[in-house]
Amino acid sequence: MKYIIFVIDDQTEKAPANEMAAIDAFNEMLETNGHWITAAGINHGKAATVVDNRGGAEIVTTGSLYNQEEHYSGFWLIEAADDETALSLATQGSKACNRKVELRPYLR
Repeated sequence: MKYIIFVIDDQTEKAPANEMAAIDAFNEMLETNGHWITAAGINHGKAATVVDNRGGAEIVTTGSLYNQEEHYSGFWLIEAADDETALSLATQGSKACNRKVELRPYLR
């Protein structure tokens, strides 16, 4: 089963070197154990663009739909056998990046 783990951040600067080393080690563990699909850091919501072309509306708005202090700063897409394994991996990811994370399963 596939899951996404969102990294929740309240900062705009990149993680310091010690956190990046822990994230790299976590990524390597995911790859070694067959959980890895992909991962990336993403820009702050201020760099987002919301597009709504339902019914040909052609509405383009600069900035995120959500304007909160906390924001998504990255994600992992993972493969896990079950919810319990995914939760364990999310817990490990939170520790590695020193941030809160949000775990969501793909629609089944």
